[in-house]
Amino acid sequence: MINTYICSAWPRSSLAVMGRTERFPVHRIYCIGRNYEAHAREMQATVNLEAPVFFCKPADAIVQDGADVPYPSATSDLHHEVELVAALGCGGRDLSAEQGLAAVIAYAVGLDLTRRDLQAQAKAKGTPWDTAKGFDHSAPVSALRLVSELGHPVAGCLSLEVNGQLRQQVDIGDMLLKVGEIIAALSHYFELRAGDLIFTGTPAGVAALQRGDQFRAGFPGIPDLVGRIV
Repeated sequence: MINTYICSAWPRSSLAVMGRTERFPVHRIYCIGRNYEAHAREMQATVNLEAPVFFCKPADAIVQDGADVPYPSATSDLHHEVELVAALGCGGRDLSAEQGLAAVIAYAVGLDLTRRDLQAQAKAKGTPWDTAKGFDHSAPVSALRLVSELGHPVAGCLSLEVNGQLRQQVDIGDMLLKVGEIIAALSHYFELRAGDLIFTGTPAGVAALQRGDQFRAGFPGIPDLVGRIV
């Protein structure tokens, strides 16, 4: 049993790329919190752009290709957070905002699923958010659209519908830190690499998901993210 485990190649999470047969292998998932002012207000949180709030999800938290999303254990308050996702084709340390933006090879739409009750408990105790943010199946992500086809979007409507009802909607121009700035700040803490995904923050309107809910998230020019909570 041990020898079989050691010798077997562990499958790597990957994302489809619009119009390509090749897939994008995922290295790490980084997320920024409080990057839209209205969302920070609804969470009763303060914003300090000099010290952005970053957290991580494991690469195998990816839910890909429209697969069902299992409702997680240990929570009764699972929340959706729709986000624009940047995929890196190269990396580095201590990047400038211009270098950070140039490292982006593609964009997608993702959901940062959150055990809100566990996050609230962690905030109250001053403990890490890992169990609230980094659980299995906590990162549904759409297929990628290459920058060579899409460009670097600086405006446009990011939205999420649940059971056909609009839940979240924002123009990404309202981001407090722009994509290149997020990546630059993150690169001071981590050596970024090709394959990294950067969740760029969620707008106001986060709310609970229930078993049986169907969601559709979208941004112009990027394949929709569709799925179901089971």
